[in-house]
Amino acid sequence: MISFEAMAPLMFGGLVVFLLIGYPVAFSLSAVGLAFGVLGIKLGFFEFALLQALPERVFGIMANDLLLAIPFFTFMGAVLERCGLAEDLLEGMGQLFGPVRGGLAYAVILVGAVLGAITGTVAASVIAMGLISLPIMTRYGYDPRLATGVIAASGTITQLIPPALVLVVLSDQLGRSVGDMYAGAIGPSIVQVLLFCLYVFVLSVLRPHAMPALPPEARTLAGWPLIAKCLWGMVPSLVLIFLVLGTILMGLATPTEGGAMGAVGAIVLAALHKRLSWDLLWQGMETTMRITAMVVFILVGSTVFGLVFRGVSGDLWIEHLLSNLPGGAVGFLIFVNIFVFVLAFFLDFFEIAFIIIPLLAPVAEKLGIDLIWFGVLLGANMQTSFMHPPFGFALFYLRGIAPPEIKSGDIYRGAIPWVGLQLILVTIVIFVPELVTSFVDARPDAGAMDDIRIEVPQSDYGTPGDGEGSPYGGPADVK
Repeated sequence: MISFEAMAPLMFGGLVVFLLIGYPVAFSLSAVGLAFGVLGIKLGFFEFALLQALPERVFGIMANDLLLAIPFFTFMGAVLERCGLAEDLLEGMGQLFGPVRGGLAYAVILVGAVLGAITGTVAASVIAMGLISLPIMTRYGYDPRLATGVIAASGTITQLIPPALVLVVLSDQLGRSVGDMYAGAIGPSIVQVLLFCLYVFVLSVLRPHAMPALPPEARTLAGWPLIAKCLWGMVPSLVLIFLVLGTILMGLATPTEGGAMGAVGAIVLAALHKRLSWDLLWQGMETTMRITAMVVFILVGSTVFGLVFRGVSGDLWIEHLLSNLPGGAVGFLIFVNIFVFVLAFFLDFFEIAFIIIPLLAPVAEKLGIDLIWFGVLLGANMQTSFMHPPFGFALFYLRGIAPPEIKSGDIYRGAIPWVGLQLILVTIVIFVPELVTSFVDARPDAGAMDDIRIEVPQSDYGTPGDGEGSPYGGPADVK
């Protein structure tokens, strides 16, 4: 006979087994949740009435207007990936930094940050910059490990810099304002770019042969033509960044409205670059449909799992487990960051955000940890999920578009130093929380415009923990 106390550990372990087998995450969550729901009812740990809250929770997800920001930002990134913006930015920045050792690497990092601020998707940044800059860097004698590493790493800046999709998802799971999460991520994003540039500078001093300056014949622009080329690439991008981020941070628009303006702005930019076509729009909508459907299915699956997990008092089990770690809040943060770093070898950021964050957030709040800072910290940590050899998606994207002479071993080994730089950022955020909180405090109060609340009516049916053998009481929380 299975005891009530064993249900939560068995349920969590069952999910891990499904994920290791390779079964799709969304369906793993639903299958484990429903299976243990039936088992819990049969064993008398809670009543069938608990599961009647599921339709209300699913409806609450589908009725959440804030989640419309995900397809808007995804569509914006998909269109900008194909509209020629990256080419203009990289050409202008490459010419600007060309006379400097490592100049192309600096250009890739800065363009990666700009693309991150207007696309919000790692795939768009890595693929665009890989196709454009990798052949040029290879042609002019850049070390393959450095070239592939800097392209992959600069693409993952998109994971942290607003309007990153992961920040929207983390805000939803933590129940905090997207605008505050965006503001909190500004400081770490700037530090990340500076760390990457500093690393390139150190390497240019220690290994100058690995990143030569562009030869004079390759510097085709100078003076006003160069300035005009840089402005043509930068000004439309900065306008779009203001439309998307500035209006959200100043409280003039919700994230959904900002995403809608970004989608329209992406279409306008595509028209300015004379690449707007029905084929481009169709591809953008197809990409948006796939990603949005994946996110919604994972979110619904996590809701099924979460309801049953709380029905067997799994939230109390996790809270007891993590709040009693040695070192209090510091011990909790150390454990969580190591745990998330290891999970990132096997799960992507959507899966970590939907499965793990709901279990960690209540414990963090009970320990007095600011959830905005906690979310930005985990966002910085989850960057590594794109860079972990050999499973990082950024490395897969790069391998798919890299020329045959670039070996997979060079891509994997080239990523390792940049993962180390991302972990340095995590350490900095832990020890300098003002890097996050100062930007949040400086943000104008937007009131409740971008607060995230998935309100679901409380169920009057049964309560988890009231069945026979339950050591826990209290009403069901199906919010």
